[in-house]
Amino acid sequence: MRLGLRLTTAAVLAIAVLVPFALLAVLVVGGWPPLRDADAAVTDALHTWAVAHPGWRDVTVWLTNVFAPNPLRVAALLLVVWLVRRRARRLALWVVTTMVVGGVLGALLKLLVGRHRPDLLDPVARAAGYSFPSGHALNAALTAGVFVLVLLPVVRHRWALWTGAAAVTVLTGVSRIILGVHWTSDVVAGWLLGVAVVAATATAFTRRRLDRVVEQGVEPGLTGSDPDIAASRSADA
Repeated sequence: MRLGLRLTTAAVLAIAVLVPFALLAVLVVGGWPPLRDADAAVTDALHTWAVAHPGWRDVTVWLTNVFAPNPLRVAALLLVVWLVRRRARRLALWVVTTMVVGGVLGALLKLLVGRHRPDLLDPVARAAGYSFPSGHALNAALTAGVFVLVLLPVVRHRWALWTGAAAVTVLTGVSRIILGVHWTSDVVAGWLLGVAVVAATATAFTRRRLDRVVEQGVEPGLTGSDPDIAASRSADA
Protein backbone atom coordinates (compact mmCIF):
# COMPACT_ATOMS: atom_id res chain seq x y z
CA MET A 1 0.00 0.00 0.00
CA ARG A 2 1.54 3.29 -1.08
CA LEU A 3 2.07 6.14 1.35
CA GLY A 4 -0.73 8.28 -0.09
CA LEU A 5 -3.25 5.46 0.11
CA ARG A 6 -2.10 4.55 3.61
CA LEU A 7 -2.55 8.12 4.81
CA THR A 8 -5.95 8.36 3.11
CA THR A 9 -7.08 5.13 4.75
CA ALA A 10 -5.83 6.38 8.11
CA ALA A 11 -7.78 9.61 7.66
CA VAL A 12 -10.97 7.73 6.75
CA LEU A 13 -10.65 5.48 9.79
CA ALA A 14 -9.98 8.41 12.07
CA ILE A 15 -13.01 10.26 10.73
CA ALA A 16 -15.21 7.17 11.15
CA VAL A 17 -14.28 6.88 14.82
CA LEU A 18 -14.25 10.61 15.38
CA VAL A 19 -17.82 11.06 14.15
CA PRO A 20 -19.38 9.83 17.43
CA PHE A 21 -16.75 11.81 19.34
CA ALA A 22 -17.57 14.98 17.42
CA LEU A 23 -21.30 14.43 17.92
CA LEU A 24 -20.74 13.97 21.64
CA ALA A 25 -18.65 17.15 21.77
CA VAL A 26 -21.37 19.13 19.99
CA LEU A 27 -24.00 17.87 22.42
CA VAL A 28 -21.79 18.75 25.39
CA VAL A 29 -21.02 22.26 24.12
CA GLY A 30 -24.69 22.80 23.28
CA GLY A 31 -25.83 21.60 26.69
CA TRP A 32 -28.25 19.04 25.26
CA PRO A 33 -30.70 18.39 28.15
CA PRO A 34 -31.00 14.56 27.79
CA LEU A 35 -27.21 14.16 27.86
CA ARG A 36 -26.86 16.61 30.73
CA ASP A 37 -29.54 14.81 32.72
CA ALA A 38 -28.01 11.39 32.03
CA ASP A 39 -24.57 12.61 33.10
CA ALA A 40 -25.99 14.06 36.30
CA ALA A 41 -27.98 10.91 37.12
CA VAL A 42 -24.98 8.60 36.73
CA THR A 43 -22.71 10.95 38.69
CA ASP A 44 -25.21 11.26 41.56
CA ALA A 45 -25.74 7.49 41.75
CA LEU A 46 -22.04 6.60 41.74
CA HIS A 47 -21.15 9.44 44.10
CA THR A 48 -23.74 8.22 46.57
CA TRP A 49 -22.26 4.73 46.33
CA ALA A 50 -18.71 6.07 46.87
CA VAL A 51 -19.73 7.98 49.97
CA ALA A 52 -21.49 4.93 51.41
CA HIS A 53 -18.57 2.56 50.71
CA PRO A 54 -15.32 4.18 51.87
CA GLY A 55 -13.34 0.96 51.44
CA TRP A 56 -14.24 0.61 47.78
CA ARG A 57 -13.74 4.35 47.36
CA ASP A 58 -10.13 3.92 48.53
CA VAL A 59 -9.66 1.12 46.01
CA THR A 60 -11.01 3.44 43.32
CA VAL A 61 -8.56 6.17 44.34
CA TRP A 62 -5.73 3.63 44.13
CA LEU A 63 -6.85 2.58 40.65
CA THR A 64 -7.14 6.12 39.36
CA ASN A 65 -3.65 6.94 40.68
CA VAL A 66 -1.94 3.80 39.38
CA PHE A 67 -3.45 4.26 35.92
CA ALA A 68 -3.11 8.03 35.80
CA PRO A 69 -1.69 9.60 32.60
CA ASN A 70 1.89 9.97 33.87
CA PRO A 71 2.33 6.35 35.06
CA LEU A 72 0.81 5.18 31.78
CA ARG A 73 3.25 7.37 29.84
CA VAL A 74 6.11 5.86 31.82
CA ALA A 75 4.83 2.40 30.90
CA ALA A 76 4.72 3.43 27.23
CA LEU A 77 8.26 4.80 27.52
CA LEU A 78 9.47 1.48 28.91
CA LEU A 79 7.82 -0.22 25.94
CA VAL A 80 9.71 2.14 23.63
CA VAL A 81 13.00 1.31 25.34
CA TRP A 82 12.29 -2.40 24.96
CA LEU A 83 11.54 -1.94 21.27
CA VAL A 84 14.70 0.08 20.68
CA ARG A 85 16.75 -2.64 22.35
CA ARG A 86 15.16 -5.14 19.96
CA ARG A 87 16.11 -2.85 17.03
CA ALA A 88 12.43 -2.18 16.29
CA ARG A 89 12.99 1.56 16.01
CA ARG A 90 10.17 2.19 13.55
CA LEU A 91 7.71 0.49 15.87
CA ALA A 92 9.08 2.50 18.79
CA LEU A 93 8.50 5.66 16.75
CA TRP A 94 4.88 4.59 16.21
CA VAL A 95 4.36 4.22 19.97
CA VAL A 96 5.85 7.66 20.63
CA THR A 97 3.82 9.26 17.84
CA THR A 98 0.57 7.72 19.05
CA MET A 99 1.06 8.78 22.67
CA VAL A 100 2.16 12.32 21.77
CA VAL A 101 -0.57 12.95 19.19
CA GLY A 102 -3.26 11.65 21.53
CA GLY A 103 -1.97 13.63 24.48
CA VAL A 104 -1.75 16.89 22.53
CA LEU A 105 -5.22 16.45 21.04
CA GLY A 106 -6.69 15.77 24.46
CA ALA A 107 -5.12 18.88 25.98
CA LEU A 108 -6.23 21.10 23.10
CA LEU A 109 -9.79 19.78 23.18
CA LYS A 110 -10.05 20.41 26.91
CA LEU A 111 -9.23 24.07 26.27
CA LEU A 112 -11.54 24.34 23.26
CA VAL A 113 -14.57 22.78 24.95
CA GLY A 114 -13.91 24.34 28.37
CA ARG A 115 -16.33 22.09 30.23
CA HIS A 116 -16.34 22.30 34.01
CA ARG A 117 -16.08 19.23 36.20
CA PRO A 118 -18.95 18.02 38.43
CA ASP A 119 -19.53 20.30 41.42
CA LEU A 120 -20.63 18.05 44.28
CA LEU A 121 -21.64 19.11 47.78
CA ASP A 122 -19.62 16.35 49.45
CA PRO A 123 -16.79 15.50 47.02
CA VAL A 124 -14.65 12.43 47.66
CA ALA A 125 -11.91 13.63 45.30
CA ARG A 126 -10.84 16.74 43.42
CA ALA A 127 -9.12 17.38 40.10
CA ALA A 128 -7.88 20.52 38.40
CA GLY A 129 -8.51 21.71 34.87
CA TYR A 130 -11.32 21.23 32.43
CA SER A 131 -13.32 18.04 32.09
CA PHE A 132 -13.91 17.09 28.43
CA PRO A 133 -12.47 14.72 27.34
CA SER A 134 -11.16 12.71 30.29
CA GLY A 135 -7.36 12.59 30.18
CA HIS A 136 -7.31 9.41 32.26
CA ALA A 137 -9.70 7.62 29.87
CA LEU A 138 -7.86 8.91 26.81
CA ASN A 139 -4.40 7.87 28.00
CA ALA A 140 -5.68 4.50 29.19
CA ALA A 141 -7.08 3.83 25.71
CA LEU A 142 -3.89 5.03 24.04
CA THR A 143 -1.61 2.96 26.27
CA ALA A 144 -3.77 -0.15 26.07
CA GLY A 145 -3.89 0.22 22.29
CA VAL A 146 -0.15 0.52 21.77
CA PHE A 147 0.63 -2.36 24.14
CA VAL A 148 -1.87 -4.66 22.44
CA LEU A 149 -0.81 -3.85 18.88
CA VAL A 150 2.88 -4.14 19.75
CA LEU A 151 2.70 -7.32 21.81
CA LEU A 152 0.21 -9.34 19.74
CA PRO A 153 3.00 -11.08 17.77
CA VAL A 154 5.00 -12.05 20.88
CA VAL A 155 2.37 -13.29 23.33
CA ARG A 156 0.90 -16.79 23.42
CA HIS A 157 -2.48 -16.02 25.00
CA ARG A 158 -3.81 -13.08 23.02
CA TRP A 159 -7.16 -13.21 24.79
CA ALA A 160 -5.37 -12.36 28.05
CA LEU A 161 -3.68 -9.37 26.40
CA TRP A 162 -6.97 -8.04 25.04
CA THR A 163 -8.76 -8.70 28.34
CA GLY A 164 -6.10 -6.91 30.38
CA ALA A 165 -6.10 -3.92 28.03
CA ALA A 166 -9.89 -3.66 28.14
CA ALA A 167 -9.94 -3.98 31.93
CA VAL A 168 -7.37 -1.21 32.41
CA THR A 169 -9.20 1.08 30.00
CA VAL A 170 -12.67 0.52 31.46
CA LEU A 171 -11.65 0.58 35.13
CA THR A 172 -9.62 3.74 34.68
CA GLY A 173 -12.50 5.58 33.06
CA VAL A 174 -15.15 4.35 35.48
CA SER A 175 -12.96 5.31 38.45
CA ARG A 176 -13.12 8.94 37.33
CA ILE A 177 -16.92 8.88 37.33
CA ILE A 178 -17.12 7.17 40.72
CA LEU A 179 -14.83 9.79 42.24
CA GLY A 180 -17.00 12.55 40.80
CA VAL A 181 -14.23 14.30 38.86
CA HIS A 182 -15.63 13.54 35.39
CA TRP A 183 -18.99 13.21 33.72
CA THR A 184 -19.75 9.93 31.95
CA SER A 185 -19.66 11.67 28.56
CA ASP A 186 -16.14 12.91 29.35
CA VAL A 187 -14.96 9.35 29.84
CA VAL A 188 -16.71 8.00 26.75
CA ALA A 189 -15.19 10.83 24.72
CA GLY A 190 -11.72 9.97 26.03
CA TRP A 191 -12.16 6.34 24.99
CA LEU A 192 -13.41 7.30 21.52
CA LEU A 193 -10.57 9.73 20.93
CA GLY A 194 -7.99 7.20 22.07
CA VAL A 195 -9.35 4.53 19.71
CA ALA A 196 -9.42 7.03 16.83
CA VAL A 197 -5.79 8.04 17.34
CA VAL A 198 -4.53 4.45 17.64
CA ALA A 199 -6.49 3.39 14.55
CA ALA A 200 -5.24 6.32 12.49
CA THR A 201 -1.58 6.07 13.43
CA ALA A 202 -1.52 2.27 13.14
CA THR A 203 -2.94 2.45 9.63
CA ALA A 204 -0.53 5.21 8.63
CA PHE A 205 2.50 3.26 9.89
CA THR A 206 1.59 -0.17 8.54
CA ARG A 207 1.12 -1.54 5.03
CA ARG A 208 -1.89 -3.68 5.89
CA ARG A 209 -5.60 -3.23 6.49
CA LEU A 210 -6.76 -2.36 9.98
CA ASP A 211 -8.45 -5.74 10.45
CA ARG A 212 -5.08 -7.45 9.89
CA VAL A 213 -3.39 -5.00 12.23
CA VAL A 214 -5.90 -5.82 14.96
CA GLU A 215 -5.36 -9.53 14.35
CA GLN A 216 -1.56 -9.57 13.97
CA GLY A 217 -0.30 -6.32 15.50
CA VAL A 218 1.37 -3.33 13.91
CA GLU A 219 4.55 -5.31 13.20
CA PRO A 220 4.03 -9.07 12.86
CA GLY A 221 7.70 -9.39 11.97
CA LEU A 222 8.69 -8.37 15.49
CA THR A 223 9.27 -12.07 16.14
CA GLY A 224 11.16 -12.46 12.90
CA SER A 225 8.67 -15.07 11.68
CA ASP A 226 6.54 -13.17 9.17
CA PRO A 227 7.79 -13.64 5.58
CA ASP A 228 5.48 -10.95 4.22
CA ILE A 229 7.12 -8.31 6.39
CA ALA A 230 10.60 -9.49 5.46
CA ALA A 231 9.66 -9.40 1.77
CA SER A 232 8.19 -5.90 2.04
CA ARG A 233 11.34 -4.69 3.79
CA SER A 234 13.49 -6.16 1.01
CA ALA A 235 11.31 -4.48 -1.59
CA ASP A 236 11.60 -1.13 0.18
CA ALA A 237 15.36 -1.47 0.31
